[in-house]
Formats: sequence, structure tokens, C-alpha cells
Amino acid sequence: MSSCRIRLIGLSLVLLTACSPSSEPEVGVDAPQVTVYSARADYLIKPLFDRFTEQTGIAVRYTTDTEAALIARIQAEGESSPADVLLTVDAGNLWYADSLGAFQPIASEILERNVPAHLRSANDTWFGLSVRARTLVYSTERVNPQNLSSYEGLADPQWRGRLCLRTSKKVYNQSLVASLMTRLGAEATEQVVRGWADNLALEPLASDNQAIEAIVAGACDVAVVNTYYFGRMEADNPDIPVAIFWPNQDSSGVHINVSGAGVVRTAPHPQLAQQLIEWLSQPEAQHLFAGLNREFPVNPQVQAVPEVQAWGAFTADELEVERLGQLQSEAVMLMDRAGYR
Repeated sequence: MSSCRIRLIGLSLVLLTACSPSSEPEVGVDAPQVTVYSARADYLIKPLFDRFTEQTGIAVRYTTDTEAALIARIQAEGESSPADVLLTVDAGNLWYADSLGAFQPIASEILERNVPAHLRSANDTWFGLSVRARTLVYSTERVNPQNLSSYEGLADPQWRGRLCLRTSKKVYNQSLVASLMTRLGAEATEQVVRGWADNLALEPLASDNQAIEAIVAGACDVAVVNTYYFGRMEADNPDIPVAIFWPNQDSSGVHINVSGAGVVRTAPHPQLAQQLIEWLSQPEAQHLFAGLNREFPVNPQVQAVPEVQAWGAFTADELEVERLGQLQSEAVMLMDRAGYR
């Protein structure tokens, strides 16, 4: 585990009282209730929880905060935690919570049917609920897409002074590097990451949005982002001079990750918690869950919304996403050695 993760967890323990206020379910006082700690934004989950309550009569009470603060809160509350479900982004965060004993196993034929094996934990303690692709975006004004190929290709000298990346401190990039380590080995991956650092046009940025904005502004020509950040900007500006490129189509495939959930080990209402997670994996909820943020459904029976389908088909990496969490600390140290901050 990286030192930055330790400091973040420690800080969040101090800031527990700063967590956003919990929602109050609009149902009868005697209705069954499930409590969710969510690292996903209110606008992405409230429509789902409202629909779940409408269909089942089960109220959903939820608190939103950062993943680090919520994991720390569960640890601090111990056996008295009211949390039934932890919902968060990135397999690295899910794996980390699981490594601390935050989850309990779920025996569910529904989840086994709806969530592919590589998108859930090996011991069925957490399950992916939406898929996000971390891919390349490029300037349609200054880049010939035929010159793009792979994540590794961004280390080529042709991209010197033309590449933008989000900070290595973000778990999304840590998971990407962890996937490269699995595919290429640590030594080759370090050379790739060193090449990225050498090719940066700007110091690492705070967000994927900033990376896309830098391309539009002409500060760089290519970047690595999660597709939904591009989708939001495209919705606001259909003529944005940026496009998606699917890398590694002749090798490992596009790096994917998940947002997902698990039943908290000390859940007061584990059956209701499991029912909610199962419901979120079903077709209606999957369409809404992925569509709200322009992600991809985890359930293979469900198609992405038309706006996402318009980006074109691609071959995805089928690496077990749990592996991304297992290699997180090594990935952080590798990026540090390579000079990517």
C-alpha cells in the first residue's frame, strides 16, 4: 500500500464529520431500509435508488463522500456501522476495501449470471456494476489517428511535448499501469511510463476534463482519459475537435475498469443489501446506471446507450480487474521511479 494512500485514509478519519449529509427516503416510517455508503455522485445514484424503492418498497438511505473517507468510516465505526453497502469506483478501491475486511461474500446466482467473472472479485465479495474504458483521445485538427496505436506507443518520441496525462496519484492511472505490468512485466512497463513522462506537454493535470480541455486549447495533442469525461464534454459541445481512439486492438485490448459494490461485513441488513446489488445488475437498472454517466453496462445482455455506441465497437482487455488492485502499490512505486508524478 502506498504512503499517499495511508495519509489519505488518516486524513479522512479526522474529517469524518465533514461527510455529506445522508439522504432521507420518502417512504413510510416502517418501511424496510438499506443504507449505502457511496463514492458516486448524488445525481448518478438517486434516480436508481428512487426506482428501486418504487419497485420494491425498500427505502435507500445513502451518504456520499470520497472512497477513502467512506472506507475509513467503515473501519472506524466497526461493528456499529450502519452501512449495508459500499458503492465505489475502480477495482483498486474495491480491492483495497476488501483487503481490509470491509466486505462479506455474496452467494448469488443472479450476480454470477449478470456480472462476468473477470469483473468481480474471485471470492465474490464485490461485483462490478458499470464498466468504464480508459482510452486515448486526440485532436482531430492536429493528429492523424493512423499514427496512434497503443498505450505503449505514447512513449514514442513522435509524441514529445504533445502528451497530456492526469496525475499519477489518481487511482485510474494506477490501475492502467497495473494492467500494463501484468501484460508487459514491470521492467518494460517502467520504460513505457518513463517515455510518457518524457513526452508530457504539461505537468500532470488534476483531472481528465483538464486533459481534454488542454487538447482543445492546443496545449497538447493526445491524452489518456475515461470515456465518460469525453462523453460529458461531447454532450455540451457536439463539435468538440477531439475524438476517441481505441488502443491495443491487435494485442491486449482497451483497458477497462469498473464501478461496483459489496455488502459490508457488519451490514445490519445483509439480505436487503444483496437484493439492492442484484437489482442494480438487472437490465433496467443497468441501462439507467450506465446511461446516466455514459459508461458501459457490466451485464452483457444490455447495450450501451446510443451516444456511447456511436463511439464505435472495440475489443476490451479481459484481465481480471481484481488484479489491478493487487498491483496498485507496485504501480505507484513504478510511476514514481519513472518520474511520472
